Amino acid sequence: MNEASTASETSAPSSGGYRPPAAAVSALADRIRSLPGDRVIVGIAGSPGSGKTTLALAVVAELERREPGSAAHLPMDGFHLANATLDALGLRSRKGALETFDGAGYAALLARVRATGGTVYAPQFDRRVDEGVAGSIAIGPAARFVVTEGNYLLIDRDPWRAVPALLDETWFCAAPDDERMRRLVDRHTRFGRSPAAAEAWARDVDGANAVLIEATRGRADLVLDGATAAPLP
Repeated sequence: MNEASTASETSAPSSGGYRPPAAAVSALADRIRSLPGDRVIVGIAGSPGSGKTTLALAVVAELERREPGSAAHLPMDGFHLANATLDALGLRSRKGALETFDGAGYAALLARVRATGGTVYAPQFDRRVDEGVAGSIAIGPAARFVVTEGNYLLIDRDPWRAVPALLDETWFCAAPDDERMRRLVDRHTRFGRSPAAAEAWARDVDGANAVLIEATRGRADLVLDGATAAPLP
C-alpha cells in the first residue's frame, strides 16, 4: 500500500474491535471502481464513533489490494484548528465541533485533489500531540480513487456546502448511539482521559456534534450500517 493510503495508528480512531465484513467492503470497492472519471473521490460522513474511518481504511486497502498505488485515504480531521488557535478563540473545550475546523481549507484541498495532475500534500491529525501535522499525506497522480471521511461533509452551510459538489458520491456511516458511545469512551481513555472524563466528553461534546451530523444523513447518496457496512434504507 502506498504512502497516501495509510493512516498511522496514532491518528486513526479506535474501531472498538470492529472490522467491516470483507464481502461488504469488496462490494463498496466495486461501487467506487464503477464510477466514471480519471479520479474518483468518495466522501464518507458520519457521527463520531460511527466507524467511518475504519470503513474508509478498509475500502482503500481493498482498492490497493486489487491495484497497488491506485487509492488514497484523506481524513478531514487534519483540518482541526491548532490548539493555540482554539485557545485564542475560546473553543478548546469544544474541540471537534463544526467551528473548530478549517472547512474552507478542506474544501480548497478537495478542489486541488480534483483538479491537479501532480502530488497534493494534505495534513493528518496526530493524536499523540492532539494536532494536525501539515504535509503528512501525499496524494500522487497515480491515485485514481480517493476516499475522504469526516463528520461534516454533508453540512448545508458555508463553507461546508461546497464539499458535496467536489465528491463523486457521499456515503453516511450510521451506528447506534450506545455503540458509538462505547467506541468513543474507549478511544478517549486510550489517548489519556480518565474513564469519567472520557464518558463526559463522549456524551457532552461528541454527543452534541452528533445531533448536527445525524441531521445530514438524508443528503447522502448511500447510507451504510456502521456494523455491517451494508446499505440501509
